[in-house]
Amino acid sequence: MHKFNLRSALLTVTLMVTAAVANAADPTVALKDAFKTSFNIGVALNPRQFTEQDASAVALIKQQFNAIAPENVMKWQLIHPRAGDDGYSFEPADQYVEFGEKNGMYIVGHTLVWHGQTPTWVFQGNNPPPAESQKSGERRGFGFRGPRASREELLDRMRNHIRTVVGRYKGRIKTWDVVNEALADGPGEEALRNSLWRQIIGPDFIAKAFEYAHDADPDAVLRYNDYGLENPVKRRRLITLINSLKREGVPVKAIGTQAHLNISSASFESMDEALTEIETLGLPIHVTELDINSAQGGQRSTGADIANNADATKGGLVSDSDKRLADAYAGVFRAFLKHKDQVKLVTFWGANDAVSWRANGKPLLFDGSNRPKLAFEAVIEEAKKANGAP
Repeated sequence: MHKFNLRSALLTVTLMVTAAVANAADPTVALKDAFKTSFNIGVALNPRQFTEQDASAVALIKQQFNAIAPENVMKWQLIHPRAGDDGYSFEPADQYVEFGEKNGMYIVGHTLVWHGQTPTWVFQGNNPPPAESQKSGERRGFGFRGPRASREELLDRMRNHIRTVVGRYKGRIKTWDVVNEALADGPGEEALRNSLWRQIIGPDFIAKAFEYAHDADPDAVLRYNDYGLENPVKRRRLITLINSLKREGVPVKAIGTQAHLNISSASFESMDEALTEIETLGLPIHVTELDINSAQGGQRSTGADIANNADATKGGLVSDSDKRLADAYAGVFRAFLKHKDQVKLVTFWGANDAVSWRANGKPLLFDGSNRPKLAFEAVIEEAKKANGAP
């Protein structure tokens, strides 16, 4: 009898623990419902998710989000790895779009023109680069040496790529990141990054990219996307660039602010200030790649260069990271809600900590087992307060 009671007690405890874990992994409130009167809630997907191999993450994605972005599969290196009309690889991108359509989600395309993850053949040609430009390219990590394309050749390749990719998903992908991260970092006077796009074509490569995208799908929302816009210097560069493009009639339809943040500086005040200034452009604002880094190594940086990511996630987590992450997310979402007339979409850069590009920094609302963190509860509370709940 004693052994039977002990077994029963152990079974009861086991069932209670299992139920607690199940409840933690299955929050009754969904982000997409909590913010449905304010803005869409999106998430960046990887192939295991949009092909539904990662069943646990897929369940979370379907439950919590109503918009999606592709983490990598639409970047030039993956969707158009080889030169020529037969050089495209559409299957992963097709699967991504089909997943979004099947689940009734708002679908974003990322990205058409970027200095990163673009294959070398795009820039190759018969023109020797100026020695100074070649050194600059090497120094800044563009990794390209040798003869390069002419302006006309590179424009033709850009036009072909944009019209082919955007045209394939016309009417299905609702928003495109047309140009990504073209603004310069640092305190200097230079407004634009010294990328190969700029070196070969000139600063009007941005306007040309938007022109080609608009030709391919006139109804798509065409975004300029960049990181570090919480920094006043970079924000001024953004405002100068977009106002210049608008004066020229370039069809920029939205601003993407990535919002790769850290818990030491993310706050209502800093986000409110950034959104207030970006609003002066008179365009919808999309928060495109939201995460908040809790790693000690990333607390002084607002950058998002992939090359610096390892350093940004070193040193373990800051002290009291769960509580500080929750406070940081509460603050930035309070700012998003204040500016909900302009903020139309908030996208997290990953579904859970395990798949985040900054996994060691534990930057998202769900842990590596898809369980909601204290930060999730803090964000939901902000939505309740905005909706008048006590």
